[in-house]
Order: sequence, then structure tokens, then C-alpha cells
Amino acid sequence: MKGIFITFEGPEGSGKSTHALRLIRHLKAKGYDPLLVREPGTTRLGEMIRKILLKSASVKIGPFGEMMLFEAARCQLTDEIIRPALKSGKVVISDRYYDATTAYQGGGSGVKISFINKLNLEATRGLKPDLTLLLDIDTNTGLRRAKGVKGFDRMEEKSRSYHRRVRRAYLDLAKREPKRIKVIKVRGTINETQGLVRRAVEEFIK
Repeated sequence: MKGIFITFEGPEGSGKSTHALRLIRHLKAKGYDPLLVREPGTTRLGEMIRKILLKSASVKIGPFGEMMLFEAARCQLTDEIIRPALKSGKVVISDRYYDATTAYQGGGSGVKISFINKLNLEATRGLKPDLTLLLDIDTNTGLRRAKGVKGFDRMEEKSRSYHRRVRRAYLDLAKREPKRIKVIKVRGTINETQGLVRRAVEEFIK
């Protein structure tokens, strides 16, 4: 792989999508040729799965089925878009990747982590992010921000205790992989947080 693979992770309302887009603009201004993708999504299959997972409130999906849908979207995104882009030398930035399944379906829903790890490995065929930016925010604050922006989707509607477990799972991941996962506390203004994001990326690239 010639390119650089950067992922954004974090609980609801942490601002992943906003900061990923701002980072894309910053990298373009610096002369890079970045590509922004989202999970689930970006591919035709991924966007169909995204609609089922996030917008189909009338469809009942258990934790195991939920996990399998995310893995299917991830597999398609990795093979169709991420790997070719990295081979061509692009900086690929993904709004969520496999850490999200570990945190949400593992930490949040209680699916066995060892099983999730195996599925993540198969879905990505071993592709790991070079750098993961974990935007951390208090659960109550994050959910309040998420609801204020666009109203709750199917995942955001889950209980507060569920989202607290998700946040703890993310922080546990960061403790286990401190070289790859950099925790950025979401405090102050968007510009202040974006400054921390850019600093972490620039230090990694150097």
C-alpha cells in the first residue's frame, strides 16, 4: 500500500463527519489528494445497507444481524474503493471503520469481541488504519448535539446506558492500541478541536 489510511471514530455527537470533511479541505490545501468515505456507505451496496440500519425504524434488527450488515458494507467498501485508492497513493479518510463494530455491537450490544475480531479481519482482509482519531465526548452532551443537528437515527435512539458502554469500549480500544488510536477530547470550539485533529495528522505524516 502506497497511500495513508486515516479513520475517524467516536460516540454519537462527537463531530466525526464535520472534522473529517474539514481535514479533507485542509489536506487539499496542503497539496494532497485525499478521498473521503463513510461507513456504512459510499458504495451502492453500502448506501442501501446504511438506509436499512439507520433509517428503517420499522425493521427489527438484532445485534447479530446488525453486526453482519455492517461487516457486509465494510467488505464492499474496502474492496471496491479503499484498497484501490491506497494503491494509487491517495490519503483515504473514513468516517468510521471496524473499531465502530467493536465499540457498538461489542461494547454496546454485548456480541462476543473475539468473534467480532474474526469478522473484522475477514471483511477487511487484514487492512488496518494507519491512524485512528477517536473524538471523545461526554455521552449526554454528545446525544444532545446529535439530536439537535438532525434528530435521532435508529442507532442514536438506543438507551443512554448503551451509548455509555459504547464510549467505554472506544476508550478501552485506545488503551490497547495507543500508537494507532489517538484520543482527542472534544472541548471548546470546532476550530479548537480541528486544530488538534490537524496536529495529530501532520505529526503522523511527518
